[in-house]
Amino acid sequence: MNEHLLELQPALIWKHFTLLCDTPRPSYHEAPLRAHLVQWAQSLGMETYIDPTGNLLIRKNATQGMEDREAVVLQGHLDMVAQKNADTEHDFVTDPIKTQILDGWVHATGTTLGADNGIGVAAALAVLESTDVPHGPIEALFTIEEETSLRGAMELEEGILQGKILLNLDSEDRGDVYIGCAGGTDINFEKRFSSTSVKEDTTGFTLTIDGLRGGHSGLDIHKGLANANVLLVTLLQQLNDAFPIQLMSFNGGTLRNAIAREAKASFAVTNSDVADLQKQLSAMAVALKAQYSTTEKQLMIELAPCELSPVLLAEDQSQLLNALDCSPHGVYRMSAELTGVTETSCNLGVIDLQLTENGFEFSGCSLVRSLVDSATDMLARKVQAAFQLIDAKVTIENGYPGWRPDPNAGLLKHFLTVHESVMGYPANVKVIHAGLECGIIGAKYSGMEMVSFGPNIRGAHSPAERLEIDSVGDFWRLLVALLESVPVSSFLSKQ
Repeated sequence: MNEHLLELQPALIWKHFTLLCDTPRPSYHEAPLRAHLVQWAQSLGMETYIDPTGNLLIRKNATQGMEDREAVVLQGHLDMVAQKNADTEHDFVTDPIKTQILDGWVHATGTTLGADNGIGVAAALAVLESTDVPHGPIEALFTIEEETSLRGAMELEEGILQGKILLNLDSEDRGDVYIGCAGGTDINFEKRFSSTSVKEDTTGFTLTIDGLRGGHSGLDIHKGLANANVLLVTLLQQLNDAFPIQLMSFNGGTLRNAIAREAKASFAVTNSDVADLQKQLSAMAVALKAQYSTTEKQLMIELAPCELSPVLLAEDQSQLLNALDCSPHGVYRMSAELTGVTETSCNLGVIDLQLTENGFEFSGCSLVRSLVDSATDMLARKVQAAFQLIDAKVTIENGYPGWRPDPNAGLLKHFLTVHESVMGYPANVKVIHAGLECGIIGAKYSGMEMVSFGPNIRGAHSPAERLEIDSVGDFWRLLVALLESVPVSSFLSKQ
């Protein structure tokens, strides 16, 4: 299906990326891909191991003459974010990703591309298959469920890695090298509400927010992008202030680590208020579009009739909307030490309110990130407090530590030298506001030095995700040069 990718260079890395696009691999469904890679690696004479969690480790011996080099761990994750446009028919569990090439970039068709982290995995597989890339001992570690809970890294079996150098291939900017990342935690909330009959002489409407760019809840949180959940709550609050509405449903966002692109809510309004409601909403839409005219040029706010159904009690509706309205979202604090770097943020990722046989069931989740672990805890408690005010059940879970940067690491100095030699310009040393697995793995393997780098990926975690073809070539050349020049372990001691 994606044979056109095989025409791209470097051929070996695109060969494996094509395989990844053709093999469904959303989080929790990595097993078929893992089984294929085990069979493939063993056919090439490489050692494979699957730890109790499901992470895959493939070992390749050093090329002749490089047996004394420090072993290198090439690390990435097998799973991808499963996001699609509302009008796209696609089953991420069974359907391959349909790719297209436009203006020097690889895109998917209405879905996420999976370049995050498919291109990093493809690069590691290309190294494993290569016969002309000199290198020391290689350990390729492919984790699972990175995009949902980081469970693969969190529960990685201790003691299975021998290398003291880890190259994480899960970054998204050519010319940058990452030496630190944010930690984070999930906040899940749920509550059951009673339902009541809709009032007489009312009309049902569905209000939809659509056309937003979405994006990565860490990498893109500082860009001023709109969150469909936040916008919809704001509109419902303003409408309710002017014309009491009766809420029938709310559904927005699909992942806690993706900025919500779409959200919709159904409600009833008294027939006598319909004309004024439409006029009021039109004015609010104009104001919101002006507010986001730079970052959300495709913002759509649509109102359409719908069938009537039972509604929330007025008091419950008020409490729920107030809790959602005051729950933190967006950048909470910028770093005081690192200029232009987000320190702490929160993404209101998913909201779901639906009618069941036993009344309404409400659930949702937010993801807090921070470079400072104590700040992660503090902001998570603020989210918790917002929903505890309405007696919702709140669970804070899946916490993971950040990766503390070490600007004096020997590996970083070596990387910078190699990068300038290969690329012709210095690398930018950065800290990322996202949950790389480096910090988690580093906590299990003390003394391991790590850097993270990759090609240009834009729009990760959204159907706008795309991968720059030219940058993949640079990524590959840099990786090869690093492996060719890996020194003996004594060179990597801190200067």
